[in-house]
Amino acid sequence: MQIELIAFTPDGFALGQKLAGLLAGQGDQTQLARGFGKEKTPLSQWCGQAFAAADALLFIGAAGIAVRAVAPLLAGKDTDPAVLVMDDTGRFCIPLLSGHIGGANDLACRVAALTGAQPVVTTATDRHGVFAFDQWAARRGLKVCNLQAVKRVSGKLLQGKQVRLRSDFPVEGALPPGVILVADKTYDVRITIKENCKKNALCLVPPVAVVGAGCRKGISCQALAQAYQMLLAKGNIRPEAVREMCSISLKAEEAGLLAFCQEKGFPLRTFTAQQLNEVKGSFSASAFVQKITGTDNVCERSAVLGSGGTLHVKKNAGSGVTMAMAVAPYIVRLTGGLEG
Repeated sequence: MQIELIAFTPDGFALGQKLAGLLAGQGDQTQLARGFGKEKTPLSQWCGQAFAAADALLFIGAAGIAVRAVAPLLAGKDTDPAVLVMDDTGRFCIPLLSGHIGGANDLACRVAALTGAQPVVTTATDRHGVFAFDQWAARRGLKVCNLQAVKRVSGKLLQGKQVRLRSDFPVEGALPPGVILVADKTYDVRITIKENCKKNALCLVPPVAVVGAGCRKGISCQALAQAYQMLLAKGNIRPEAVREMCSISLKAEEAGLLAFCQEKGFPLRTFTAQQLNEVKGSFSASAFVQKITGTDNVCERSAVLGSGGTLHVKKNAGSGVTMAMAVAPYIVRLTGGLEG
């Protein structure tokens, strides 16, 4: 987690130095700025840069400073970083923004454990001990596709009503209080990679899909983008489900493919022809592809190998591009709460 800290007093700066070191020891990337003195960093400048680049902003000082600094930058709880404030004596740590999806509540508890502070968590689900689907999703790396549904689902649980959960993946363990499993269209929450989620339901998408691609030399980013949209449509797959792109090592430096992956934010993983040939399964074989690459199919084999799962959408070919999709195994684990 990239955490940017800023302190406004000498005592706060000393606390920030200690805390930044402790967080770094847990694997976080931290950076501490001065909000006072000769080496003072202008607050608006610091805040603008940190808000755009960091996962969390921690103000060591008055809550009013933090509120006024971030107010012009707020966009939405699905995009805003976690924002926390801590007094310069280290007594309280308060998550102000993005408590669940941004992880501010969890970070406040971590900071408190490291410093002996009291975390002041004010979200209703936390205060009432009610399960929070958005917080669970953020912890497990699932995408929340319709934030407006979070309030409705949490509201039902807070009122003691049942929330109906449908999962397209196997579910293990005990359900949290108030949550029941269903297999029909009466669900309030659905865990899926499909596009056809009910409009008013909370849709949670695990990133388990891997796209395999083969292409001619010199292929354009635009051609790959068109093929990708066709693949998603063919499989009825939400784009949030896709986690990476895979291909053969011959395409590791293909400019159009690299540009497409950069545009989509996908890592590109490549495999040798031998590795692809060792993948077990039934694939759409091509003698031409075998002659050029050393394997009879690039897109399907690389998708399956990259996912460690099964083929979900077979080869889709056109305009010099072949694409396929595989889905990794995924289990929603419930142990007195959702722990997929």
